[in-house]
Amino acid sequence: MGKAIAVLREVRLEKLKKLKELGINPYPSKIELSGEIATTKEASEKLDLEVLTAGRVWSIREHGAVVFVDITDETGKIQALFQKKSLEEKFDTLQLVDIGDFLAVKGKVIKTQAGQITIDVSEFQILSKAIRPLPDDWSGLKDTEDRYRKRYLDLLFNPEVRKRFDTRTILIKEVRRYLDNLGYWEVETPTLQSLYGGANAKPFKTHLNALDIDMYLRIADELYLKRLITGGYGKVYEICKDFRNEGVDLTHNPEFTMIEYYSAYSDYQKVMDVTEGLFKHLAKAIFGDTTLQVGEHSVDVGKNWPRIKMTDLLKERLKLDVSKESQESLTKYCMENGVEILGGETKGQLIFMIFDHKITRDLIEPTWVMDYPKDVSPLSKDKPNEKGVVERFEGYIGGKEICDGWSELTDPQEQRQRFETDKKVVRSDKEEAQQVDEDFIEAMEYGMPPIGGIGIGIDRLTMFFTNTWSIKEVVLYPTMRPLNENLGKKRGENT
Repeated sequence: MGKAIAVLREVRLEKLKKLKELGINPYPSKIELSGEIATTKEASEKLDLEVLTAGRVWSIREHGAVVFVDITDETGKIQALFQKKSLEEKFDTLQLVDIGDFLAVKGKVIKTQAGQITIDVSEFQILSKAIRPLPDDWSGLKDTEDRYRKRYLDLLFNPEVRKRFDTRTILIKEVRRYLDNLGYWEVETPTLQSLYGGANAKPFKTHLNALDIDMYLRIADELYLKRLITGGYGKVYEICKDFRNEGVDLTHNPEFTMIEYYSAYSDYQKVMDVTEGLFKHLAKAIFGDTTLQVGEHSVDVGKNWPRIKMTDLLKERLKLDVSKESQESLTKYCMENGVEILGGETKGQLIFMIFDHKITRDLIEPTWVMDYPKDVSPLSKDKPNEKGVVERFEGYIGGKEICDGWSELTDPQEQRQRFETDKKVVRSDKEEAQQVDEDFIEAMEYGMPPIGGIGIGIDRLTMFFTNTWSIKEVVLYPTMRPLNENLGKKRGENT
């Protein structure tokens, strides 16, 4: 704590002590003043009427026997006028009030000579004494790391941050509204799982003492949602927290929020239809329009999105016909064109890596990229008459990958083979491989209808609709290294 802050804190602690000596509870459980509490916005619209409102003290201006105080809440700000002639001995209590404290004020709404809407205070109550001063109002809170660690201050001082998180809340609401109207059931599946699956990711591992078994935090909810289709549900979705023990960067946080939805008797074409409609619905709900800014580009999500095969994009953009290439020639292409590889990748892996590194950033207009290599899609159904290709798609807008879905594999024998193959493919961390989930395969053996499904990151969706391309800006409390170096260092209990 800085010396200046420490001094100010001591001053406030002394004021706190004086309040208690006066018999004033600086942290009451409720507002004792009579009347319905109005927001500052509501109060400002009630000229010549008596109102009761409450909020945080944002500024104090003393003029002898008159004190002006600005009071804020989430709806806005209103000025309160405290006059010694009307408040008498209680007026002196204002000397113990500081910026940052919470007050309730009651009085008539007037307009000052300067034309400002003001509450002429007849009664007031201290609701909370702040013993730490807020950052300077002029400079605000600018240090990025401080903003993430002290999000409560970030929200107070940076209105655009609050607006961004309000947009996130609206997005989640509207996603639910859209899917509910299409007949999807919202469900809940386990966060603690005995076996992880549904994605290629390294899990967080923990131990359940009650049963003396190792457990994993969910990396995806796909396999549980598809079990529900076996159980008779026609359409299901879940908005949930997933956890992946991987890197932290501009677009990845170890804890993140996903929406996954699945429908029986659908294929990937139908899922693209539903998802394209979702983006159009969200754009209209948030902006009232389908044109929005993505990075430096203005894009219209309201038109029909083209559906293009990955191999056609490679041929068109890179003059690379992968049907005529071998694993060896694609490996050579990667090495000569700056596509980083580990060595030993399959042909399908190489095709995907070339696409991902060389094409995606140029997909500006809303585009569905379809028909992915089987080697990188262990849960997707084979494309009829196209060996090594599956019915998988990704949505790209403004050079950003927005969502990922497919026609779900429903053949239990094929699924077992895919799981086993995925454990053998080349990757930097073997824990990222899909595990052989016997319980899921058993559920498939009872019969699973054709299914189409998709997963969309809510964080990435928020980044997209706020044009904010850092995940820490759209997660209220992003994962960060503790300031206390002793925290988080004990190993062996959670890894």
